Amino acid sequence: MTFWKRALLVASVAAVVGGACASDDGESEEADVTTTTTESSLAPETVTVSGPVTGGKANPNAALQDLAAQGYQEDEFFVEGDASSFRLAPTADDEHAAEPADTAPYRTRIIVRRPIAADDFSGVVVVEWLNVSSGRDGDPDWGYLHPELLREGHAWVGVSAQAIGVLGGDPVISQGGVALEGGIKGADPARYGTLEHPGDAYAFDIFTQAGVALRSPDGPSPLGDLEATHVLAAGESQSAFFLTRYLNSIHPLMNVFDGFLVHSRGGGAPDIDGSRIVGGDSSAATIRTDLDEPVMIFETETDLTVLGYSTARQDDTDTIRTWEVAGTAHADSYLLETVYGLGQNVDIGAILQCTSPLNAGPHHEVLQAAFHHLVEWVREGTPPPVAPRLEVETTSDDVRIVRDEYGNARGGIRTPLVDVPVATLSGDPVEGGGPFCFLFGSTTPFDAATLAELYPTHDDYVDAFTAAADEAVEAGFLLRDDADAMIAKAEASDIGR
Repeated sequence: MTFWKRALLVASVAAVVGGACASDDGESEEADVTTTTTESSLAPETVTVSGPVTGGKANPNAALQDLAAQGYQEDEFFVEGDASSFRLAPTADDEHAAEPADTAPYRTRIIVRRPIAADDFSGVVVVEWLNVSSGRDGDPDWGYLHPELLREGHAWVGVSAQAIGVLGGDPVISQGGVALEGGIKGADPARYGTLEHPGDAYAFDIFTQAGVALRSPDGPSPLGDLEATHVLAAGESQSAFFLTRYLNSIHPLMNVFDGFLVHSRGGGAPDIDGSRIVGGDSSAATIRTDLDEPVMIFETETDLTVLGYSTARQDDTDTIRTWEVAGTAHADSYLLETVYGLGQNVDIGAILQCTSPLNAGPHHEVLQAAFHHLVEWVREGTPPPVAPRLEVETTSDDVRIVRDEYGNARGGIRTPLVDVPVATLSGDPVEGGGPFCFLFGSTTPFDAATLAELYPTHDDYVDAFTAAADEAVEAGFLLRDDADAMIAKAEASDIGR
């Protein structure tokens, strides 16, 4: 059970879920202290870890899922040390080259969700740069990926890498009452009062050191008796912007992570001092192509247009894959349903004062396939399938998705939701409603006449849907479990009846 208002952090957008409960007035308690080491380049050889952390009001970002029923447990730990800021030191061969600058002490928290039994652990840990778009920490990649993480036995670690999550501050997009005043430290000093953060110029190294803290521990570790064999970094939206800078300037110095999921980035990237670029413009940043570690870039329709990713498109390489997915929005109904725990609800957009039904496209299903391929890429060296790009029209002042006669996107990764459609699934912004609605796209159901023309019988619909789902599985863009779940919904529907 959560003890504070829980934040939904999706890209440049957030909403609050409630649930204030009585707090424990006890002081923050910490278990054993340990250090960890790594062989990596300029990364520190030791990082102090303390925990599990108890006391205070409990973890405000506690998972809504019943982790124990899945054989998982959740704990918080503190990591601390001296973090570096960086300055650019471009060379003739490397415009992104950086070097350490100043140092400052820090102490932040990480959240760990992991299998309890070693036999159930895959060895893979995904480390999410927690999203702070609303002024507090959120875990959108856990929200989208947790079914795949749980069924495969992967561990997940969320890192409070940025100052706003720890100390508070102004969110990228504000909505009355969303920002957490004083961060977790101010909201629960009994639990988090010892935390300190020197600013976002140091966030890149703080994230690095969180990765170091998961490897080769000397004594107790955040993973308990589990041993990490592969540590991957992930970030969605605002966090993906930061990962773009991290990949270009910091990762070559540190070499801590074995692979990267860059989820729903826009066209730009932060400056080396942590200043944020929320949209794409003339400063559009591609990801360097000389990295040894795999990078999976996942983009929705909204990301290409509203967030300007079309200005930063780049070709696939031996270590970079980009998937652009038809019928998807930057944020969607699935993410709200996951965070709120409300299940399928066509009116869920009302929570954000959205006036149109939110996008209900295949975002999370295709993302889970992308992550599955990334893991295999890191483990086995097998790259993900090459995907077609979304078709776009570019003018001097606009970028638009090219659409078919039913309003669905042309090109990109195809799934039965767009190839056997019963609605227009769009990532385009919808006018009106609350300040976050422009990132949630829309779902516009077809009228009865259109459905009857497309699918004279229920069997016609189910057969076509199943064939399209099987084709997406064969192409590698859907996992079998997710395709079967989609088919089951089609079979249970009233289409063609």
